[in-house]
Amino acid sequence: MDFWPRRQSREIKLGQVTIGGQAPVSVQSMTNTDTRDVVATVAQIKRLELVGCELVRVAVPDETAANKLAAIKKAIAIPLIADIHFSHRLALVAVEQGVDGLRLNPGNIGSDAGVREVVAACRERAIPIRIGVNGGSLEKEIVERYGYTPEALVESALGHVRLLEDENFDLIKISLKSSDVMATLAAYRLLAKRVNYPFHVGITEAGTKLRGAIKSAVGLALLLGEGLGDTLRVSLTAAPEEEIFVAFEILKSLGLRQRGIELISCPTCGRTEVELIKLADEVEKALAHIREPLKIAVMGCVVNGPGEARHADFGIAGGKGVGLLFRQGKVLGKLPESELVKALVDEVENFVANQ
Repeated sequence: MDFWPRRQSREIKLGQVTIGGQAPVSVQSMTNTDTRDVVATVAQIKRLELVGCELVRVAVPDETAANKLAAIKKAIAIPLIADIHFSHRLALVAVEQGVDGLRLNPGNIGSDAGVREVVAACRERAIPIRIGVNGGSLEKEIVERYGYTPEALVESALGHVRLLEDENFDLIKISLKSSDVMATLAAYRLLAKRVNYPFHVGITEAGTKLRGAIKSAVGLALLLGEGLGDTLRVSLTAAPEEEIFVAFEILKSLGLRQRGIELISCPTCGRTEVELIKLADEVEKALAHIREPLKIAVMGCVVNGPGEARHADFGIAGGKGVGLLFRQGKVLGKLPESELVKALVDEVENFVANQ
């Protein structure tokens, strides 16, 4: 069930992915490989694809990198976005290489003539442009007028938007990112009153794996709860694959997307007589490949476990050296603790295989 009102943004296509309107919120990440290394970049993108990444962005620091984009694009299955800074020539090469989208700020890529060239090339191929405003790199004149405020983020974005609109180009997506959760929320609220372009959302520079996940979850829950978000990235100082896991967990928690297992596990307490933390970790890892939206329970008490997790599709509940395997609250069998994880995994995999 979708509990959240969705902002009515304009719908655009990025490759085969629909963005905006009532399309599902899409999950994006960015490679951290050297784009000039096609083998390494493709390998990382394929790992991202396996865990559910739907859009991927790659850095394009120079012409050598730009000229590798066609080879990368040919080898992957999800839309490819080129990240361009300060050079309209690199943007033109990226378009010629067949990318599905550009991330660039038109006010930073050179002359008006350069902007017109890029817009013409993107219009011809129906390639969207994402304007990405970052709180740490605002224009000097914007900062002098507004300071480092949500208003500054919005005015910076609108300035870039006007450059594209002046060329009658509207395949636009916008992001306003700050490491400050409340400033980010305020900026998107303000911008939503001014434009109907789709929004890419996230809390930039959120931090390391755990801290960044917490900060991103707080920020994205606030944004998505107000319908402010059409694509998202969880920005972590961690492997890009970790970003995808956190993103889908956030979306699942809000009931916006269903992909992979939802793990239900009780906190440990003095009544627990099994190694519950170890069991839960083992189950999570063993079922990481499952893509079907199943609820899996790992409970610490054989007396109350199946009842407390009766809405789970499958689960185990540990006791002293033994445990119960159950499905939707119904006990399927009693097993030694050492066999619980395998029995649960087998039950889930058999169920999935027969769907």
